[in-house]
Formats: sequence, C-alpha cells, structure tokens
Amino acid sequence: MTSETYGGIVRSSSLTRFRLAPNPGPMSLDGTNSYLIGAPGAAGSVAVDPGPLDEPHLQALAGQGAIELILITHRHADHTAAAVRFSELTGAPVRAADPTHCHGAPPLQDGETLRAAGVDIRVLATPGHTSDSLCFHLPQDGPYGSVLTGDTILGSGTTVLDHPDGTLCDYLESLDRLERLGPATVLPAHGPVLPALDAVARAYRDHRNGRLDQVRTALQALGADAGVGAVTDAVYTDIDPSVRRAAELSVAAQLDYLRAGPRNRGGLPGL
Repeated sequence: MTSETYGGIVRSSSLTRFRLAPNPGPMSLDGTNSYLIGAPGAAGSVAVDPGPLDEPHLQALAGQGAIELILITHRHADHTAAAVRFSELTGAPVRAADPTHCHGAPPLQDGETLRAAGVDIRVLATPGHTSDSLCFHLPQDGPYGSVLTGDTILGSGTTVLDHPDGTLCDYLESLDRLERLGPATVLPAHGPVLPALDAVARAYRDHRNGRLDQVRTALQALGADAGVGAVTDAVYTDIDPSVRRAAELSVAAQLDYLRAGPRNRGGLPGL
C-alpha cells in the first residue's frame, strides 16, 4: 500500500473491504486499515477498527452503507480513537474485549460467533501484543477463510509486545492458535494482505525464537541481571531512534519470559 490508497475503499477478500486511515508513522506503517465486512447483497456491514479520529475517513466509511456493528481488535488509540464518533455517526454499537471500549453492547467473549451483515465472525482471544487483543475469523471467506489479525500479525515487519500488558508467553500461545487455522488469508490492521496464516505464524514464531537466542547471548556477555537498555543496545544494533521505545518493550517482554524459568524453554544462563 502507498499513499495513493488514501481516500479509496479497497477490496481485500470476497467478504471484506478496507480504507486506509491517514495516520502513517513508525508504529502504524502506512496507517490503520479500517475494515468493512459484509456478504454480497447484505443490507449492511460490520466495521472493524474505525481508527483515528479523522472525520473524512469516518464519513467515507459511513458512506459505504449501513453499519450494523463496530468491532475493535484491541485498545490502542490508532484503532479506537474514532469509535465513539463513528458509533454516533452510524448508530451502530461498539464491541471490544475491554468494556472500556464498548458502547451500547457487551464485551466480546473468546469463542463467540457473531452473525452480522450475512457473515459468521468468530471471536478469537489472541493476547500478547496487548492483553485484550482479538482476531476475527471469517471461515466462509474464500476457500480457506480469512482472519482479521489486528496488530497480532502485521502485513510487514513484526509486532511490538506492549509489555507488561502484553507478554511473550501469551503471544507465542496466540501464534500457535492462529497457525492451527491453516492457510487462511491474513487481513492485518497495518500493511498489506497476506496469504497463508499458518506460514506467517510460523515465521513470526521463528523470528521470536531467534530474538530470544540473541537475548540469551547478550546476557551471557552482560550478566544475567543486565537491564533493558543494555540488552537493547546489544541486540537491536541498527534500529532507527523513532522505534527505540518499541525495541525496549520487546526486550522487556523477552527478559520477563526468560526470567520466568524453565517452563519458557531455556531460562537464563546459569539458572
């Protein structure tokens, strides 16, 4: 995706379309993908992650027809800031895992199946990026289904764990859960659509395990009690200053995972 996508509604799968919100940045890539879910011929749509509080963006989404329901993948503002305004604009209730971000409807529950806009939407709890992260599985969307992955899996790069709210232990378990869905289409909240969720989940896990190996090596050199800053300097040697904070969050999550002990496959050197 490029800036040329701004302003347009893009078909992303047989049951979904999205509009790229105008909020590009180091953490949001080209911007937030705000999705519309609906079966062909359905009277309305389900909106997912209305994104930043940008009136033209919201008007463009609302202009696509009736909105039955608004869903939130997780609490971060680039997904939720416009939720109340979009609810006012469309009359649709907002549902999320966190009651704080619900408006006019109860929180979403893991395993719940929603029937809206002619589509079955399965709610999957996938904590790790944040504790309230959800994915939405559309089993009828194409031959293998599709999954709106929020920030749990991105269209490019890898996901930041918002430690301590997000943990690596939870995240790895969430990747396992997503891999079991097979080669579903990946509909991320940032970046391009990807094929084969199972392959992407495996690649994400391999990346995390590689980083853990780097952290273990750094701790052997720095000492088991080394702090986040020192480990970040040793492991993330070529990052842009704009994403330094994100790297530190990831290191904090990795250290917490390793220091939890043998159950996390290896622990710290000497422990």
